[in-house]
Amino acid sequence: MSFWEKVNDLDRRIIYLIIGLTVFIPLLFNVTMESKPTQPVENIYDKINSLEEDDVVLVSFDYAASSLPELQPMANAVIDHLFRNDIKVVGMALWPVGVGLGTLVMEKKAAKYDKEYGKDYVNLGYKSGGLVVIDSMGGSVKKTFPTDKDGVALKDLPIMKHVNKLDDFSLAVTLSAGDPGLRHWVMVASDKFGLPVAGGCTAVSAPQFFAYYNSGQLLGLMGGLRGAAEYENLIDVPGTASAGMSAQTVAHLMIIIFIIIGNISMFIIKRKKEKEKRK
Repeated sequence: MSFWEKVNDLDRRIIYLIIGLTVFIPLLFNVTMESKPTQPVENIYDKINSLEEDDVVLVSFDYAASSLPELQPMANAVIDHLFRNDIKVVGMALWPVGVGLGTLVMEKKAAKYDKEYGKDYVNLGYKSGGLVVIDSMGGSVKKTFPTDKDGVALKDLPIMKHVNKLDDFSLAVTLSAGDPGLRHWVMVASDKFGLPVAGGCTAVSAPQFFAYYNSGQLLGLMGGLRGAAEYENLIDVPGTASAGMSAQTVAHLMIIIFIIIGNISMFIIKRKKEKEKRK
């Protein structure tokens, strides 16, 4: 049996094993590849860099555990950037599970940058109602959320001293897995109240939101794991998104190599059989 015949008859389980290793090894050893940032992602980074110390940014964690692999890395990167620049963060959620996911991120980054709850950041918690909640915040944040997630009155928290309405925030960032989410923030916070809105979404929903970006209604957009990896690259803090993109890239490259080798082996074997028939 020739070399190419052996390649053609290669056990598919060996191929699966090789593909599995190409995914597992980069994740295990946290191998990262640089992701060149696109303009929609750079816009978010530049906007946050333009803010002054003690400006207040609203971050809405509008997703659940099913979208965690794509959106949690975005949350980690954005909160890291905000705290590093000494910008105050007000978190909230239009999805129930988002409260806990947001708390995990903010507490982790607060410990890294020695930030104090109530002074440097706060989590308002969850409120049902979608765009009605956002519209209500345009009139009064403290009436919409009288207390934080733990029941502490907002009027007693230093961070909320000068925050009364949506337009008291310098920026709103929504990390959205669907409705209610990014679409509603654009419709109400951006279009009605003039608050700059940036967003992060899953890769499958990113194309529909680029229409908002192109029209100028959306300041910037991170789409899927790639968008998160681009932001990690901008702040120079490699995380799970960068490692995930590296694993994807290597796996896709390996699949392409297998396809090319498979086609070459089939072509060579076919030519060999045709020559044998002519003899």
